[in-house]
Amino acid sequence: MTKATATLLYSKEHEWVLQLDGNRVRVGISDFAQKQLGDIVFVETPELDDEVTANESMGTIESVKAVSDLYSPVSGTVVLVNEELGDAPETINEHPYEAGWLVEVEMSNPDELESLLNEEAYQAFINEGEE
Repeated sequence: MTKATATLLYSKEHEWVLQLDGNRVRVGISDFAQKQLGDIVFVETPELDDEVTANESMGTIESVKAVSDLYSPVSGTVVLVNEELGDAPETINEHPYEAGWLVEVEMSNPDELESLLNEEAYQAFINEGEE
């Protein structure tokens, strides 16, 4: 656990959530997920003003190994998209918690955060899967 990730929440689909101001959150994929995917070559994120629903697909992430769905950990409206990933999807591999974020969402139901895992619980979840 690092200081940078200590305040994050995680979904069991390996997305992370950083709480920003009000009901706004930033979403990305975990370091574990990017390592599992390998070299990321393309990312399809939702568009600005798209509605996303918790635990439903909001796009795809393509690596040299596979194409995987990106799941939204929360419901709400996309208010910001990381446009840089269009030209440099490998940023997710290099900086999954900083420059490699995917979207920012204005949550319609902040209570959904309660169903997400903290860092410790997420690490335990990953470790269970590796046994």
